[in-house]
Amino acid sequence: MADAPEPVTRSIPEGAHSGISRERLALLFTVMLVTAAGNTAMQSVMPSIGTAMGVADVWISLAYSWSALLWVLFAPFWARRSDRRGRKSMMALGLFGFALSMCLCGIVLWIGLAGLIPALATLLLFALCRSLFGLLGSAAPPAVQAYVASRTPREKRTEALSLISSSFGLGTVIGPALAPLLIFPVAGLTGPFFAFAAISIAALIALRLRLPNDEPRFEARGLAFDAPYGGSGAGRHASDEEDEDADDAPPPRMGQQLTAEASLAPDLKWTDPRIRPWLLSGLLGGHAQAMMLGIAGFLVLDRLGLRDDPTAGAGPVSIVLMMGAVATLLAQWGLIPVMHLGPRISTLSGMVLGVVGAVVFGTATELHGIALGFAIASLGFGLFRPGFTAGASLSVSRPEQGQVSGKVASINGASYVYAPALGVWLYGHSDWLGFAAIIGFCIAVMVIGWTRLDSDTVLMARAED
Repeated sequence: MADAPEPVTRSIPEGAHSGISRERLALLFTVMLVTAAGNTAMQSVMPSIGTAMGVADVWISLAYSWSALLWVLFAPFWARRSDRRGRKSMMALGLFGFALSMCLCGIVLWIGLAGLIPALATLLLFALCRSLFGLLGSAAPPAVQAYVASRTPREKRTEALSLISSSFGLGTVIGPALAPLLIFPVAGLTGPFFAFAAISIAALIALRLRLPNDEPRFEARGLAFDAPYGGSGAGRHASDEEDEDADDAPPPRMGQQLTAEASLAPDLKWTDPRIRPWLLSGLLGGHAQAMMLGIAGFLVLDRLGLRDDPTAGAGPVSIVLMMGAVATLLAQWGLIPVMHLGPRISTLSGMVLGVVGAVVFGTATELHGIALGFAIASLGFGLFRPGFTAGASLSVSRPEQGQVSGKVASINGASYVYAPALGVWLYGHSDWLGFAAIIGFCIAVMVIGWTRLDSDTVLMARAED
């Protein structure tokens, strides 16, 4: 019966092989959206908060580093645990961690802005509270992807996973758009923290009430999502690379984590010549993007002369971040699929746009020019990150896909551990020094891409073998 046609698939009720209902898919979409929107809303107001407290810009950027490092370390752990403890419980843990982190960060910053505790103590407590997001919040994204992949039949899986992944990108647009509207009279600049904490609690309640306990019918592993700082949405989906007959196989036992095919794959080393240039390109280009994002808010305050009125800076910073997010979505939702760009051409063209955007962004003195430059650079990074991700994936065999996706996720996360603070530190010493470093990283990727990356024709031929 495995080869029998299924002409009435769309009319089959949920519980058969029809996948996940729209209501539940929307709920999963919301879980991801809230996290991404909350993080980018926070990024919109943190430069103004740091300025109001009289804290050096670099320390504001460093306050994120510990959380980013914890994300890189713990996301794979929660991804594996979701296969044993269930995906719903990991989603709930992630939402709880995000809500708790946002609420505590908001309280600490409000107390600091009120002058009740010193600025240094405020920043240290903020970093500690923020670390809850990297520690616990990283449980939700891989669990969401694994839940969708394990309950969706092959013919609908790509569409469903793409929809879920796009929520991160959409959240990076919504977050900056809402941030200025959430600066309440009493809460002030900390308003977005409390607002998104409340929204995430509402999403947690809906998740508990409306999403059934998961008993997967299709095997899938939760992969480590990119930390939602860049809003790339470029990470590979949870595994949908199972054997051709996997949809007809009996349901796996809870706790079974590797397919038979993957278990036979050789150990994929970081120095493997097939993926080494792609991973190096991803690391260098990721640093350029992270440094650009780290500098953005502080540059807006400086160029528009808003250091003396930090509250007024939240709106312009949000506009710039929102324009960048829209440009990233244009690249990933529009240019790449419409123009059928391959990995190498996406990587190279993305870095060219990154250089152009950095030059415009670094020399602009008005909001229009700043937003335009950041959007051009974001368009380039929106082409680059899916390009290097796909290139690394196509460079290895199917049994090695799980290993290479983990390495790509680690590269993406590692870029946000210290690069934003490095960019802000260089920018604090000299505008040109900060942007010269960004341009230098982009040019380095262009050199590697031109001399060492396999052509798109070679990659596609290898994928067809």
